[in-house]
Amino acid sequence: MRALRAEGASLTIVTRHWPGGEEFSPLICNPFYLGSLWRDWSFARCVCRILEKKDFDLVQSHERITCCDIYRAGDGVHREWLTQRRRVLGPLSRLGIALNPYHRHVLSAEKKLFASPQLKAVICNSNMIKEEIQRHFGIPEEKLHVIYSGVDLDAFHPGLRELHRSAVLAQYHIPADATVFLFVGSGFERKGLATALRALADLPASAHLLVVGKDKKLERFRRLANQLGVEGRTRFLGGQENVQPFYGAADAFVLPTLYDPFPNAALEAFACGLPVITSTKSGAAELIREGENGFVRDALDVAGFVAAMRQIAAQCIAPYSAPSRDTVAALSPAAMSSRLFALYRDLLNDAVFSNSGMSLKRCRSG
Repeated sequence: MRALRAEGASLTIVTRHWPGGEEFSPLICNPFYLGSLWRDWSFARCVCRILEKKDFDLVQSHERITCCDIYRAGDGVHREWLTQRRRVLGPLSRLGIALNPYHRHVLSAEKKLFASPQLKAVICNSNMIKEEIQRHFGIPEEKLHVIYSGVDLDAFHPGLRELHRSAVLAQYHIPADATVFLFVGSGFERKGLATALRALADLPASAHLLVVGKDKKLERFRRLANQLGVEGRTRFLGGQENVQPFYGAADAFVLPTLYDPFPNAALEAFACGLPVITSTKSGAAELIREGENGFVRDALDVAGFVAAMRQIAAQCIAPYSAPSRDTVAALSPAAMSSRLFALYRDLLNDAVFSNSGMSLKRCRSG
């Protein structure tokens, strides 16, 4: 948003809540709701009513709302996520998903969004998401624009290893010569923590796993670690405001996610010079050169993750550091903003931006 304002764009945010600062004048749209279905439905309805009374040049939404010109598909395709999630569920749970009114609402909203005549462009944060939208909804190629997220290359860099590794390992009583794998992500089922724990169980005792993130079912994963006999080699660290020390402590990043359009944590790991081991349904997989800066395996292929993790443990981090860093060298926030601004200019046929506005939903539901 700062970069766009620097280019001369006038920005208006439509959101449930706004913490202040940044000199923005938000439009607050916070109708009463009970439950997630009513929350999403009421917000979408409120936004469209507000926008009927406004005259913006462009409206960009980060939610599945039909009254937008641009949709950023940051959450990917809900239909595809449910397909992947069913892979780890039993028959009753799969039936529950099919009957769940919230999922039915999101699927309907998603279908209406992509059929909306107002929709001029879709921002996809990976080629994987672009392909899924084309396959499921038949959106024309010219409407789909792949713009990768940016990563702060000054905040995340290989020098974090020297700054933090010894202190973090000492703090969590991990041997100095251990091979440390890092998992970063909340929502452990979707992010594939169970696969990471099962893979750890087949690795030598010198392998340890740091888990950064939150989950309502944390105890379930603690019990799994205990059942697998890796509780002594796993550190559940909870959510962390500052994740740099943990990237600095790690030898590799592992994310066997069931579905992740383009995980920012993988970009941060690359920027820190770490090899990334992730799944075929992770947008970050398209950045990986097998064996050079990481490995790609199916999310449920425990043996495949074990083999990749063993290879990294045998080589340590040194051969991967430069190739991993180079992977994201061009993915700065400035580069992302430049591509976004170019898209907006194209959509407006190079119109002057001084009086333009974009409506963005900053947070999901407050």
